[in-house]
Amino acid sequence: MEKVNLAENFNLFTEHWSPQIAGELNGQHVKLVKFKGPFTWHHHDREDELFYVVKGSFDMELRDKTITINEGEFIIIPKGVEHRPNAKEEVHVLLFEPATTLNTGNVENEFTKKELGRL
Repeated sequence: MEKVNLAENFNLFTEHWSPQIAGELNGQHVKLVKFKGPFTWHHHDREDELFYVVKGSFDMELRDKTITINEGEFIIIPKGVEHRPNAKEEVHVLLFEPATTLNTGNVENEFTKKELGRL
């Protein structure tokens, strides 16, 4: 059992769109990721995802609207909902999702990370 300092852990990596596992509980991963620019449109058939903004802000694009998520806010994307995160500037995000969640969901492309680093 150890505490996790988010700012220190975000300083351990620089790559955008490359989630890093910061913790695990009850079959869930707590992941840290840096976003910049648009991601890929995708959905997750079986997993909900929580996106919590630690630093900065980003737009969560949905097919029918865009929701801006600011520092200190989170959004939960239900399974099956097509979405695309898009950040004009670098943003630091904490993800909380089942350990089985593939970052690109139903799509495999240059953003797909099958093996995640651990902090």
